[in-house]
Amino acid sequence: MKKVLSFILALIFCVPALGFSVFAEGEEIEVNAKSAILMDVASGEVLYAVNENEQLYPASVTKIMPMLLFMEALDNGKMTLEEIVTASPTAASKGGSQIWLKEGEQMTVDELLRATAIASANDACTALGEHLAGSEEAFVKMMNERAAALGMTNTHFDNCSGLDDDTETHLTTAYDIALMSCELLKHERIKTYTTVWMDTLRNGATELVNTNRLVRFYNGTTGLKTGTTSKAGHCLSASAERDGLHLVAVVMGAQNSTDRFEGAKALLNWGFANYESFTPQIDSSQIADVTVIRGTEGTVRPIVSGVGAITIEAGKKSLLETEIELAADVEAPVEENQVLGCVRLKIGSEIIGEYPLMAEKSVRRITFGDIVARFFKAMTKSEQQS
Repeated sequence: MKKVLSFILALIFCVPALGFSVFAEGEEIEVNAKSAILMDVASGEVLYAVNENEQLYPASVTKIMPMLLFMEALDNGKMTLEEIVTASPTAASKGGSQIWLKEGEQMTVDELLRATAIASANDACTALGEHLAGSEEAFVKMMNERAAALGMTNTHFDNCSGLDDDTETHLTTAYDIALMSCELLKHERIKTYTTVWMDTLRNGATELVNTNRLVRFYNGTTGLKTGTTSKAGHCLSASAERDGLHLVAVVMGAQNSTDRFEGAKALLNWGFANYESFTPQIDSSQIADVTVIRGTEGTVRPIVSGVGAITIEAGKKSLLETEIELAADVEAPVEENQVLGCVRLKIGSEIIGEYPLMAEKSVRRITFGDIVARFFKAMTKSEQQS
């Protein structure tokens, strides 16, 4: 259900950023930036996109990938929030946004995560990356490998900070940023960092203020990351959730900070006004048992698997139709969870959701011994009745 809306590009004299207006459902949405995208977190469906595959500098929006790797390491037990990280000379020397780590200074993983997610600290992010991978270079390799696994085909990272003074190849796209943003948001733990407006480190001596002002001013904000350099302009991956609908809006190459925040708000507002999330209820009475040929049991019950929340255009739930595709019979042996068919939710010819129908249990192929046993059981029952 990808919906790529028409746009008008207008040159803005003497500045590198571009502006475009989007017309959707009679409503004009203005985004002053080089590219933008709106994606549904649950499905990864693109709801809106303009220039989404144009390679651009991401600045500190880069840190979404390190944060994803940190969350995965925590979930996999490769790292704990309490363990101590010692700042290397490389981490301590990072410029730009920082918490002014000193070489040899020690902080917990939790503290460095807060510095990375809230204050976009380059030194904190580098220290964590080195701690996880052994070196900055090894960590950047991990970042690029994870990007490839996610299908971020137009992305290459040269560092974990997003600093781009010395690189021409640290590039990504609005689409790829949205992909890794959605993946990061699968980890609920990240919201305990990305939704914090203000915090402190070093017993209150170091103040952290979130670079994403939507955290304070936009209802439902769940994150996620800002970025600014002279090459990149002003960038933002902004996520928000309302009534079960979770969206990510990415804006790249805005001329100023106000434009990136207003652009992201316009996209999110449009998304919440025009889409809704709900969990469909599949009527199991419509699903017939499947005959098992040469099985120890004559039928097997198909069950629906994987039904979760889906995103749909607002006001169209009543148009949903259920289509069941199911085998009339299947030959034994049947394995538990063997796919027997599928259920499709459709609006007209458009498929909104598709879920497998799987065998509730296994059914063995009947053997000669089974036949003999059945014969004697029937005979015994007959004699008892007589």
